[in-house]
Amino acid sequence: MARTTILFGVALIALGIISYIATAAVSITALIPAFFGVVLASLGWLGLNERYRKHAMHAAVALGLLGFLGTVRGLTALPGLMTGGEVQRPAAVVAQGIMAILMIAYVALGVRSFIEARRARSGR
Repeated sequence: MARTTILFGVALIALGIISYIATAAVSITALIPAFFGVVLASLGWLGLNERYRKHAMHAAVALGLLGFLGTVRGLTALPGLMTGGEVQRPAAVVAQGIMAILMIAYVALGVRSFIEARRARSGR
């Protein structure tokens, strides 16, 4: 799961940089996905060490859940934008929607990993 965390972190960093460039570097808030990505990748890197893995991965999944909750608004506005509706700041809606999808996928993978680890420890 540590390597998966690093990959999701890199994806968020890329999303943040692309969003920032796509919006002509007008607002630093376009980099929010990148900030989440740096922390997520750092937790993944920390999780490569067996000694810190459990705590790092729990913190990473908690961060993923916070990231999803913070961007779900963009996800709900995305269908309207895709069907030709007008939204305020369409680039932000797209970035938030993509981040929300990445975060919920990451949380689901993390929860599945936790369940598998618990089963492996209990011998089931």
